Amino acid sequence: MNGVIAAGDQRTAEAGARMLREGGNAVDAAVAAAFVSFISEIGMVHLGGSGMAHLFDPHTHTSVVYDFFSNMPGLGVELDKNALDFHKVTVDFGGTTQDFHIGRGAVAVPGNIMGLCQMLAEHGRLPLPQVLAPAIELARAGHPLPEYQARTCQILAPLYTHTAEMRQIFAAEGQILPTGGRLYIPHLADTLENLATHGADYARTGALARALVADQAAHGGLVNAADLHAYEVYQHPPIRLPYRDYEILLPRPSSTGGVLTAFTLKLLSTFDVGKWAHSSADHLQLLAEAMSATTRARRHWELALLAMPINEAVQRFLDDEFVSNFAAEAALALWKGRPSQSFDEGHHKPNTSHLSVIDDQGMAVSLTTTAGESAGFVVPGTGYIPNNMLGEEDLHPHGFHTAPAGQRIHTMMCPAIILHNGRIKLVVGSGGSIRIRSAILQVMSNVLDFNMSLVDAVEAPRVHLEHQIMQCEGGYLPEAVDELEGLGYQVNRWQGRSLYFGGAHSVAVDEAGGATAVGDARRGGSVA
Repeated sequence: MNGVIAAGDQRTAEAGARMLREGGNAVDAAVAAAFVSFISEIGMVHLGGSGMAHLFDPHTHTSVVYDFFSNMPGLGVELDKNALDFHKVTVDFGGTTQDFHIGRGAVAVPGNIMGLCQMLAEHGRLPLPQVLAPAIELARAGHPLPEYQARTCQILAPLYTHTAEMRQIFAAEGQILPTGGRLYIPHLADTLENLATHGADYARTGALARALVADQAAHGGLVNAADLHAYEVYQHPPIRLPYRDYEILLPRPSSTGGVLTAFTLKLLSTFDVGKWAHSSADHLQLLAEAMSATTRARRHWELALLAMPINEAVQRFLDDEFVSNFAAEAALALWKGRPSQSFDEGHHKPNTSHLSVIDDQGMAVSLTTTAGESAGFVVPGTGYIPNNMLGEEDLHPHGFHTAPAGQRIHTMMCPAIILHNGRIKLVVGSGGSIRIRSAILQVMSNVLDFNMSLVDAVEAPRVHLEHQIMQCEGGYLPEAVDELEGLGYQVNRWQGRSLYFGGAHSVAVDEAGGATAVGDARRGGSVA
């Protein structure tokens, strides 16, 4: 089998492929690519963020999820909200605006460095300095900003011009870097070289940790030494879900996305999805009803989380009888030809990036990372840009700074792996917050229900139900969308493809053992 990687930028993908050529496995490739993405995909992710990785080992036929998402900070500290550096900024996404909160008080405990280094140490073949070499080289040289990343930085200009240090990186000549403008982050190469030398302790107790903690203490932040010392990378087995002739492996919480995706797939499994023509009005209505049912069910999930241990909550939420009630509602809506009652999930746009990789031995990694949008500052002398996870309203539905210190923040990340007869069939994930679910659901269904090639499955137009409106990406037949609208569904028609519908960078293996990678063009996708 040939090793392949799909990611959000050519430099990201090439870093992973380089590790494969140098004798590394899928973990080496994923970790190298992730560290490069913190530079090459600077409009989406940063070193100071968090993530989740899903690893499948074909030799042991085992799958493990590495959860290195953010914790709430402030262990041992009495919270004084009035002392926090916590500011609202408004971002114009074109057609809609959204408020974010940035500053030192928006920073949650970061997990990227500790999670990636631990996964590499436990499953990689190559030493950390070799794996970090592509990122160090890119940080040292700088690089011209690709169009997609430049466009994202333009959108996030209020965050990337918030402090003098951020302006030095992103707007040194008085305006945000244009396409092709040279991105260079002072001190970042030195930070990465120190990380290569000292390992994850550099970010937990070493010089980088001390610099972050000192900056937080001096400028109204909450992250302290106790938070970094107590932080754990969780490892857990996935949710294993039969679907047709396949087995789908999805992450458990802190991935709310994994649980909700499992619910949607269980519901879809009660329908003969492939009997409808792809992209027909009947197919669109089924997708609308499946998404609507999952949104309604989510309220029960949130209540279960409050009332019982996580594993019990997962079992209750995915119980056959519970799911069948919602499946019956969807079937009735299809029979009557009109929409079910729908509820909103809120409005979400945090930035994420995803990559998928498989090596020549069949080991696979599905990896998603995020930094929110960034906290709008750089830790002095490090080139390290922290996250703003505490400033994301959708991650804190009960209010900002209300969850207890040390608690894991829940995420929509859903790095997924699909098996057929115990062998890898598909590795998929996406960026896009609540649209992660709809993106990977449709890619999986396109492959498993409609037997599409991976290229067609990723490139096919997508839909997403949000605010009770069916968002229909450009590419659907107008008459199919007209018919859906005639049934009573509110529809918003997009003219073309959009990053709104996620970035499902995926890899697949055919029956003969050949591997294929597809980068989702909606989010700058590239393969190597």
